[in-house]
Amino acid sequence: MAMAADDIKALLLESFAGAQVEIIDLAGDGNHYKAVIASEQFAGKSRVAQHQMVYAALKGAMDGTNDAQLHALALETKAL
Repeated sequence: MAMAADDIKALLLESFAGAQVEIIDLAGDGNHYKAVIASEQFAGKSRVAQHQMVYAALKGAMDGTNDAQLHALALETKAL
C-alpha cells in the first residue's frame, strides 16, 4: 500500500519536533515524493547522516518492513 503525503509528514514531525517539513508529490501519483526537511537536529551532521536519520524516522517505509510503502523519495535536508 502506498504511503500518503500526510503520513510521511507526520512520521517526520514525530522524529524531528519543530522541523520545517514539506512533502511534494513529484508525479501526482502518490508514489513519487520529495521531502524537504529543515531541522536543528541536522546541525553538524553530514548529508549522509542527515538522510540516515530521515530513513530511520520513516520506520521501515523505505525498506519493505512496513505495511505502508514508499516507492520513491527524494530528500533535501538542511540544518536550521
